[in-house]
Amino acid sequence: DTVPPQVVPGADSSSRQLCFAWGPAEVLVCETLFGRAGGAEGRAGAAARPLMDSVAGTEDGAPSSSRVFVVRRDQDIYIQALRKLFNESHGIFMGLQRSEEELAGKSRKAQLVQVSKNYRSVIRACMEDMHQAAVSTRDPALQGQYSTQVSILSAMELIWNLCEILFVEAATAGPLLLRLLDWVRLHVCDVDSMVREVLSSESPSKHKLFWNVVDVFVLQGRMDEARHLLSKEASANPTSMNMYRTLDDLMKKMPVPSLSNTQTLTELELKWQHWHEECQRYLQDGTFASNPHMESICKILLGDEDAILEKKELMTTWYHFLVTRLLYSHPTVKPMELRFYAQSSMDLFLGGESSPEPLDLILMAAFEFEMHQVIKECSIVLSNWWFVAHLTDLLDHCKLLQSHNLYFGSNMREFLLLEYASGLFSHHSLWQLGVDYFDHCPEYGRVYLELHIERIPLSTEQKALKVLRICEQRQMHEQVRSICKIMAMKALRNNRLGSALSWSIRAKDAAFATLISDRFLKDYCERGCFSDLDLIDNLGPSMLLSDRLTFLGKYREFHRLYGEQRFPEAARLLLTLMTAHIAPCSFWMTLLTDALPLLEQKEVIFSAEQTYELMRCLEDLTAGNPDKQKLQDDDIETTKVEMLRLALARNLARVIVKEGTVEGS
Repeated sequence: DTVPPQVVPGADSSSRQLCFAWGPAEVLVCETLFGRAGGAEGRAGAAARPLMDSVAGTEDGAPSSSRVFVVRRDQDIYIQALRKLFNESHGIFMGLQRSEEELAGKSRKAQLVQVSKNYRSVIRACMEDMHQAAVSTRDPALQGQYSTQVSILSAMELIWNLCEILFVEAATAGPLLLRLLDWVRLHVCDVDSMVREVLSSESPSKHKLFWNVVDVFVLQGRMDEARHLLSKEASANPTSMNMYRTLDDLMKKMPVPSLSNTQTLTELELKWQHWHEECQRYLQDGTFASNPHMESICKILLGDEDAILEKKELMTTWYHFLVTRLLYSHPTVKPMELRFYAQSSMDLFLGGESSPEPLDLILMAAFEFEMHQVIKECSIVLSNWWFVAHLTDLLDHCKLLQSHNLYFGSNMREFLLLEYASGLFSHHSLWQLGVDYFDHCPEYGRVYLELHIERIPLSTEQKALKVLRICEQRQMHEQVRSICKIMAMKALRNNRLGSALSWSIRAKDAAFATLISDRFLKDYCERGCFSDLDLIDNLGPSMLLSDRLTFLGKYREFHRLYGEQRFPEAARLLLTLMTAHIAPCSFWMTLLTDALPLLEQKEVIFSAEQTYELMRCLEDLTAGNPDKQKLQDDDIETTKVEMLRLALARNLARVIVKEGTVEGS
């Protein structure tokens, strides 16, 4: 039960030690500076030494020739032609999870069988697309890759179809044989070209492969087609008419199981026994002795194993031999008897000449009703987790895996779905499908989703919004804050202050919102105007996230009121911003300067009390400023202070006169 080692092309593991670092769905491998001759001590030193020290360069500072390799387990998800498989099967999977669990008995079984067929149709569609791609490409390497994928998809459909018959539909004795015949006819297609060649010839009965085609039809239980071909032989050779009529009559009367319940198994066995005795009688009488081909067919009808094995090349596989053998020897075979016939059929067919392939072992495990062995072997042999994840999920819905829990707590279904979804998350777009798979893993799905979604590269704002929406829908608050902070920092680095502020508000990050608000205010001081007015004008309750953001929103509101010439309201707001101590001290001079146009208005705007407040703020600014000496040395700042003092004095005088006049009157 060991997995064969994987060779990394280009990595010199024979002379240099390799170090590695695990990722969510891939491994980084690189060559170190340590040779393999150092023994355990050298290996321990290499392990203890940091990764970057080992690959950065030699001890004398010269650069190293080491390379870093990315080793992926699920390489198949990067094959463009398989995108249909992943996308369409996702819809089938989601439909199965949402299906009515209340359905019971035949209705539920029919529903699950239909789901299984839908999965198979997707596999077949992908296989046909891949075959067309292989035919149309001129690149030999691509052609080989496509052909390999066609073989893999074909094997996947073969295994799935058998599991559908044995586990999902759970066909009983009688219908079981019919399902197995359909399975063989669908998947053993090597003889189709030969059939087409014979049937398209001018005289099929004279064709050199005529009897091979008749034998194929008989071996697959396609009696009507075999009889049709034999009628051509009878027409061409009147001397064989009697033999033909006898054989045709035997083939016509052959009892076969029925999908309906019109006859019991006992009735079928009695009919089959009488028919079998009739075939035996004709063979012993030498009715077909003059025609070896017809005699061989009669022996096959009798289930003669030697006669069937003579047609080994036409059957191509041991499981075709198994179904043919059952058809003519044990048509009422029961499901639990299959294991015995399957093992003996494989032994007879291979005959010790060759060892079973991995596909043979998987099919044998299915015939033995060892579902867990089927899943295990497929996990080892197949190049991705798609097949085992979806098959296991379907079998779990069939209530066939309920008792099988893994030693680390999760059940097999969830474990395989987690592995498959983790592979999807390493793809730049298929990760969105992985989210839904994690959602339907009740035990560890949420934890896996939180870990993987943090590693999605947020290359564009649109992608970030998509990831954010997924997190918000699932109340993943930590991930929402993390994504918003990352995007806010990216926007800030690109000097997109509006976007940065929007992301920080969404993250509810007060410290970062304060930082960006300071940048807005700094830009205003340098340029004299605000950027991103739409955002600042519509902050709403979000401005309460931090004092600085509140100040920014209210300061912008002051500008709007001033622009609308609502001077008394603007004056009150300006004074509030200064006296409430939410404005940064460094911005007080700007606020006082903004008061100058209001102080110089023809109409008195500030009351005496408000003017005294402004004076106090100015004195606090000049007296409490640690850079007071610098302020005094700066001619521009000194001029501003003198202008403010003069404007405040003038305004106070006007206010006293106005208020005294009002009181006197």
